[in-house]
Amino acid sequence: MKSIADIKAIRDKMQSEIILRDNSDSEAETRVVVGMATCGISAGARPVYNTLLDEVATRGLKNVKVTRSGCLGMCKLEPIVEVFVPGQEKVTYVEVNPEKAKQIIASHVVNGNVCQDYLIKE
Repeated sequence: MKSIADIKAIRDKMQSEIILRDNSDSEAETRVVVGMATCGISAGARPVYNTLLDEVATRGLKNVKVTRSGCLGMCKLEPIVEVFVPGQEKVTYVEVNPEKAKQIIASHVVNGNVCQDYLIKE
């Protein structure tokens, strides 16, 4: 059984993640959406989602909201991450892993540079 201190630590961690997911000022925020249907989860979307949450929290990004979505319609390209920056076109990243997720936050979300290597290849 966990101690009261352990339970409080878990509660505090989860509350900070809820704040990251549920920030209500959607007009001025960047949204990062991870496809978390069964196809995405089986392809590794859960570690990608957790990495994105951790990166946003570690960097203290208050204007970034990380959320989950159902199927994004391109199952063979999962895990898929979509980035919505206000006033810009949606960017869809495919075959994302935790390392790519860190790079997406650093390059695209923080510095505004789309990670061209992680986009759909034609």
